[in-house]
Amino acid sequence: MATVQQPLVLSRSAQSASEQAISFLMQQAVENVDCISLAAGLVDEATLPADLARNTLNGLLTSDAAGRKVLQYGTTPGPDFLRKTFRSYIARLDENPAVEDVPLDRFVLTTGSQQLLALTSRALFDPGDICLVAAPTYFVYLGVLDGVGARTVAVRADAQGMCPEDLDRQLQQIDDEGQLHRVRMVYVVSYYDNPSGISVSEDRRPELLRITKKWSRDHRILLLEDAAYRELRYDGPVLPSIWSFDDDHDTVILAQTFSKSFSPGVRVGLGVLPEDLVKPVCDLKGNEDFGSPQLNQQLMSSVLQSPAYDEHLKQVTGGYRRKRDTMLNAADDFFSGIEGVSWVHPHGGLYVWMTLPKHIATGFDSDLFQRATTVDKVMYVPGELSYPLSDDRPNHQMRLSFGVQSEKGIREGMKRLASAVAAVDV
Repeated sequence: MATVQQPLVLSRSAQSASEQAISFLMQQAVENVDCISLAAGLVDEATLPADLARNTLNGLLTSDAAGRKVLQYGTTPGPDFLRKTFRSYIARLDENPAVEDVPLDRFVLTTGSQQLLALTSRALFDPGDICLVAAPTYFVYLGVLDGVGARTVAVRADAQGMCPEDLDRQLQQIDDEGQLHRVRMVYVVSYYDNPSGISVSEDRRPELLRITKKWSRDHRILLLEDAAYRELRYDGPVLPSIWSFDDDHDTVILAQTFSKSFSPGVRVGLGVLPEDLVKPVCDLKGNEDFGSPQLNQQLMSSVLQSPAYDEHLKQVTGGYRRKRDTMLNAADDFFSGIEGVSWVHPHGGLYVWMTLPKHIATGFDSDLFQRATTVDKVMYVPGELSYPLSDDRPNHQMRLSFGVQSEKGIREGMKRLASAVAAVDV
């Protein structure tokens, strides 16, 4: 007699993860293989340094004895001698030798910066706790926050990034509601924001930190600075990190990654944490993996100490600069004739943020998305995904990526997208 299989009961976290927009976008890409994707936030394969990685690995594996050391387990936060290399890297980026004096135990190596975002969130948030985010912000992190049951509060952003006065206003409102004790974090993508391409201006960086500290009255509120795109700068000002303004290093969490500048396949991320957050994060990380792959960390550390890394970075940023310019020129050529369309001119990163007239919705169920993917054969990321869920989140924007496509593909994709917008602009 056949038995009836009972339903599997999944956790809230698993159910939440199954509803991620990224899964739907990947499904659309599979089902519409002839689409030009301006949605994928992947790096250009031509930028991946196979020769540099191969030569470096050959050096690490030059003998059996040397090879076995790098193929062994490391430590949960990463070996000290490797963390010294990454500390020097931060000192070089911030042009501040004093960073070399920051205790090594503040530095934690992770499997990409995404793991640091997830571990930090698990360490800080209970269901109902509050995180303030820019509007718009990195939509995958919104999924992480949802997974831990956090409440996200949108803070207005403009051409200079998150607005300090609106952060202050939102915190005042939360305090008026008697909920300040639930605020755990302010999340800021500080360089060439995903999705908007905007960087937080230099004068706003210490101001965002000051306001965060101001409202840390009964408990410390942390500011998570996501600097994933920091090295992908093509022009514009060289900006110090928000972390560099935190003299005590007790408020800002700095998250960086080499996935964009070197290789996402290596998956090496770097975090600098307040002292009392290191152990909770490492405890959670230890439960997951006992430490990220040491071979990958050794590879990245050796590359950073080589002059070849700077040369590689010049080639990467040069190629992306041309792609960015191709997308912006195509926007001028194909969208200028459509009334009410505007777009951001980013100084770095991988994205152009476009705003359409308010009557043209861009969501998955919109006429534009259906027309673009099925008729004009081009794909984008709907902008509404980058806002916390609410009845008033904008639904007429889109994120366009120039990372994966060739310059020819970018231009053709923008032409197709303009055709789709014109077709529904009635």
